[in-house]
Amino acid sequence: MRRLLLSAALLPLGGMAAAQCSPDYSGVTLNVSTQNGPAIASALAAAAEVWEARTCGQVNVIEFPFGELYPKFLTAMSQQTGDFDVIGFVPAWLPDFAPFLSTMPAAMQEGLDWEDIHPTYRERLMVWDGEVKSATMDGDMHMLNLRADLLEDPEEQAAFEARYGYPLAPPRTWAEYRDQAEFFTRPEEGLYGTAEAYRRGGQQFWYFFSHAASYTNHPDNPGSMFFDPETMDAQINNPGWLRALEEYKDLLQFNPPGALNNGSGDVRPLYAGGTVAMNVDWADSGVLRATEGGEAAEGTVRTAMLPGSTEIWNHVTGQWDSFPEVVHSPFLAFGGWQLGVPADSRNQEAAWDFVATVISPEVSGKAIVTANSGVNPYRFSHYDNLEAWSSIFTEEEAASYLGAQRASLDAPNVALDLRLPGFFSYTEVLEIELSKALAGEVEPQQALDTIAAEWNRLTDEFGRESQLAAYRASVGLPPLE
Repeated sequence: MRRLLLSAALLPLGGMAAAQCSPDYSGVTLNVSTQNGPAIASALAAAAEVWEARTCGQVNVIEFPFGELYPKFLTAMSQQTGDFDVIGFVPAWLPDFAPFLSTMPAAMQEGLDWEDIHPTYRERLMVWDGEVKSATMDGDMHMLNLRADLLEDPEEQAAFEARYGYPLAPPRTWAEYRDQAEFFTRPEEGLYGTAEAYRRGGQQFWYFFSHAASYTNHPDNPGSMFFDPETMDAQINNPGWLRALEEYKDLLQFNPPGALNNGSGDVRPLYAGGTVAMNVDWADSGVLRATEGGEAAEGTVRTAMLPGSTEIWNHVTGQWDSFPEVVHSPFLAFGGWQLGVPADSRNQEAAWDFVATVISPEVSGKAIVTANSGVNPYRFSHYDNLEAWSSIFTEEEAASYLGAQRASLDAPNVALDLRLPGFFSYTEVLEIELSKALAGEVEPQQALDTIAAEWNRLTDEFGRESQLAAYRASVGLPPLE
């Protein structure tokens, strides 16, 4: 565990000091914890400097490896140790954490700053059981990051069309994505087609989910991607999921060597440095290439919605449905980091004031254009303030980058991440079996069957009726009568 202590600004004593502290939290030290930096932790540290200067309080940013966060936070809160005043966590954990979190003060749930948060985050991901239990500090979804220097090269365009029979452009389907990954895989030139995360513990399953959404998030059957919303039977071993896993595994051959060891943090520098033609990732990749990609990367960042599909599995009819146009099901992978204030915090008022500082348009507006902050847009003002983006992007880059994110959030068939009590248990078995399938130790269908059986067992163990109610609420469906 590494601790970062940010001291408050030195102020005169007495009345003058109190006048400069607004509100006055002199003598208050907040323990704020999240994953090891720089992503997210550095953004909290930067916000802490602002908060300390304004309030005269202090912030102690405590960092843990991502894999340790869930058990550490849940244990501390359930045992009421009072160890943490603010926690930075994953939206998928909110169902488990909500009973131990305080509710956001009513004053923070009104006004222009509140309305500025995109409703997908404000009304869905920050709410559990009808109460606002967390605050989005980072807007996350998977996107496709591309390179204009390759896509817009006349020689590359001619060679691609001659080989595949259609123009080189941002891929609309996963089949087109595979074509481009294959086309740009040139080991002799040190160039590979794409980069995705495959490492267990490296956020691999969110990449798998991004493929699966295109084949399982049926527009006529809302909420059917992960479970049957009528019975709570696991759907993860149906033909849509099988196609996604086979596709995801097949793409390994177009990743740089050692891809099975790559987590999400590894795919970003591969794109930023030009080792790959594209990658699937959160919005961090575009900022990293623009700020640290060097001269060759200048002006080349392009971003698109995730590819879609013209076929989606219908679990109700047990068949594939075909669509005349590509259906995009952009996946809000992870959903963005959130901040919560544990109910056992002895500094709840100051803690929520710190949270308000972190998510304020001013502070968050700087974080989104800072490389490696891990903070991506989630406010309307983040998308509209092109002046802020001009510090790192060209006008064309900014339009592409922001346009893809807004289009993803506003897509009619947008797919929300799994949120369910016991999320950690469900995803633990998922990662174990998924890793076996990717390594070739078991066949994809066998892995999915094992996951489905274990998911059904877990659902029964947690309580099928209560899990079904929670799942329907998480996907925006009314309770069953």
